[in-house]
Amino acid sequence: MRAGPRARLLGLGVVCFAVGVGMLVLLRPPADPPLRAGAPAPAFALPGLDGREIALGDLRGRVVFVNFWATWCPPCRDEAPALERLYRSLSGEGFELLGVSIDDPAAGEAIERFRAEHGLSFPLLVDADRSVYRAYQATGVPETFLVDRSGRVVERFVGPRDWDEPRYANAIRALLADRPESL
Repeated sequence: MRAGPRARLLGLGVVCFAVGVGMLVLLRPPADPPLRAGAPAPAFALPGLDGREIALGDLRGRVVFVNFWATWCPPCRDEAPALERLYRSLSGEGFELLGVSIDDPAAGEAIERFRAEHGLSFPLLVDADRSVYRAYQATGVPETFLVDRSGRVVERFVGPRDWDEPRYANAIRALLADRPESL
């Protein structure tokens, strides 16, 4: 039994669609390799709440936590006090913590309330277009990257952590003393 003109046309359409999808997959540029330990931390410069720009490159020689967060994120709220305690305990030793908000650009007041509510003293930066978030290949919030003195990623922490656990401060102190220690 022969297929009618409609069936042939439909079959041809399905074949063309499959070929088109296959070509898109084959010709698409490869995805960036995941940001892993040992990789250079992507450079960035972002404005703080006071409008002053902070650049990661200006912190070379320090151990830096880059923490992506948002005001609407309950786990971010939960971990904020422990991040502040970690920052206060290590900031005089060559450690810096950068809180990078991925909130909407109009969320300045919400970010200020978050800072006040949690008594945060570390710099809060605004990544309004999420370009830094994408450069770090972050997958959610909170997500934190530990960067060594030479600007290389040491560790990636996906999801909230209890930053009060001594292993985090010990690992940071080891990096500050140039004795990397695994987490």
